[in-house]
Amino acid sequence: MDLVGGCRAFVSVSETGSFTAGAALARIPQPVASRRIAALERHFGERLFDRSTRRARLTPFGRDVLPSARRLVQLAEAMEHDAKRARLRPVRVAVPATCGVRELAALAAEARAQEIHLEFRAAGPGERAELVRTNEVRAALTAVPAEEAVWSVPLGVAGVAPLPGRVVHLETLRVGRSTGVRRRVWIQPEDDVPHVRDRVLRVRDAVGLSPAQVAVADSLTSAAAEVFASEDLLLCSVAQAEELGLSWRPIGELAPARGFAVTAALAEDADRLRTTLRAAVGRCLGAGR
Repeated sequence: MDLVGGCRAFVSVSETGSFTAGAALARIPQPVASRRIAALERHFGERLFDRSTRRARLTPFGRDVLPSARRLVQLAEAMEHDAKRARLRPVRVAVPATCGVRELAALAAEARAQEIHLEFRAAGPGERAELVRTNEVRAALTAVPAEEAVWSVPLGVAGVAPLPGRVVHLETLRVGRSTGVRRRVWIQPEDDVPHVRDRVLRVRDAVGLSPAQVAVADSLTSAAAEVFASEDLLLCSVAQAEELGLSWRPIGELAPARGFAVTAALAEDADRLRTTLRAAVGRCLGAGR
């Protein structure tokens, strides 16, 4: 039976001395209040009200249990208040600095419709899991190999000038195979992780590029500046290339990808990001483009 609902009806009727007024106080129809009190009486095996008079008068048993019923109702109301406040407590999430403001705002709005309030902290790939461990955030979108990922973001190279062909082969960047200009591929900090960086470096060595032709930038801004000022290329996602107005192509010798998973202190927070908000999170990361 609904013990809390029955006690709420019992307390309301006892305070007003009327089943009709008590039901109105409890914001339920009068027949519902009567049924709940009758169920409570059956549960206890005793009458709560003397129904021989026009007023709803408490029986001796009813007077004895009324204080406990009041405490139960007050505790239930306090719990509902605390639960509502807990739902409004922001879930701080560490996200890649590559996430755009528009996409993060859309994710926050979608989460709010699910009564989940998100706040974001941009951080590098090596920092995000540590922020969860130190309780500075409740969850993080962490960098993992694509085969272990919840979200996968294909990477290619992008440049200012339109890139010919359907793919770009890194071997074509060798000096002597083009204009003699030593073009570089810039790796941004988000991709300075072994499962992306090391694969690109192995291809660099295999096709005969010089070590300086694949470089890790201090920031996405500095990498983009190098690309805008030269014929260099940026290792990036399709979404980033579109945002920067660059021409993007896949790499011919390999198919690098960013992989993302969720690390969270509470399984509930991880599940919300992985399931309820999966598509919106993916848009922030540039997945599925």
